[in-house]
Amino acid sequence: MDKISSSILPEAEYAKLPLIPPFLHPGYHNEYIYGVNFASAGAGALPETNQGLVIDIKTQAHYFTQVSKQLRQKLGKDEAKKLLSRAVYIFSIGGNDYAAPFYTNSTTIPYSQQNFVDVVIGNITETIKEIYNEGGRKFGFANVYPLNCLHLLRVSVNGTTIEACLEDEASALARLHNNALSTVLEKLQHQLKGFTYSITDFYGTFVELMKYPSKYGFEEGNIACCGGGPYRGDYSCGGKRGIEEYEVCEDVDDYVFFDSLLPTEHAAKHYAKQMWNGNKHFTESFNLKHLFSASTRTLAT
Repeated sequence: MDKISSSILPEAEYAKLPLIPPFLHPGYHNEYIYGVNFASAGAGALPETNQGLVIDIKTQAHYFTQVSKQLRQKLGKDEAKKLLSRAVYIFSIGGNDYAAPFYTNSTTIPYSQQNFVDVVIGNITETIKEIYNEGGRKFGFANVYPLNCLHLLRVSVNGTTIEACLEDEASALARLHNNALSTVLEKLQHQLKGFTYSITDFYGTFVELMKYPSKYGFEEGNIACCGGGPYRGDYSCGGKRGIEEYEVCEDVDDYVFFDSLLPTEHAAKHYAKQMWNGNKHFTESFNLKHLFSASTRTLAT
């Protein structure tokens, strides 16, 4: 889910770019014609989040500096700087940090709520500055979903209403994170010359789809298409992970959720549309279309 990536989401289609192979893909020959994809599903801003299974944000940033060095060697310092300044850096990071203590059956988070958020935001901020120092100027962000409303966590919420999952602890952490992210990006805009950003309100978009699915072309916003148990949220889609029984919906496009964690393709395209040309109700500062308007290439985080 969380990543430093470039054009791996449906936004690539809006920007008229192809999907970009992972940076570590054996067949990827470092041409970087359209961008670079550093994504690692399940990664976080904290190195201990899903440690051993993912590439954390610090390591992803290290890979980015390798790319920056290669571009300077290939293009020369001035041309590389121009390319990096035109690029759009897309971040979707943080959610796994807050969700992991809950879906790994941990009973505690490693810090107080505010300190937890401060550490996550601090690591993200450090990465933004590292990219800025290499020449990056345009940054796009998706904020964090109300995490307890993801079905994998919702099954443990004390209450079945949407309001109940919005008020539980992981969702509260998401709100603290989103407020802190907005604050730190506004500060960076004043501190760093040329720094421009967009935040798409995935939290608000997510809640809208859950509460009013028919308004956006869906029939079901609370139950997943594939899985078992309450909300089909037990992560059993396909009969994997030791749970053989599961159900599958008839028309996946009617559903917001595909399984206990992931959106359907229909929902993913809705999120991408909000990121690309969303209005002020769901985007902060600019939308991605604005950031890409003066950019022909993208390296993104």
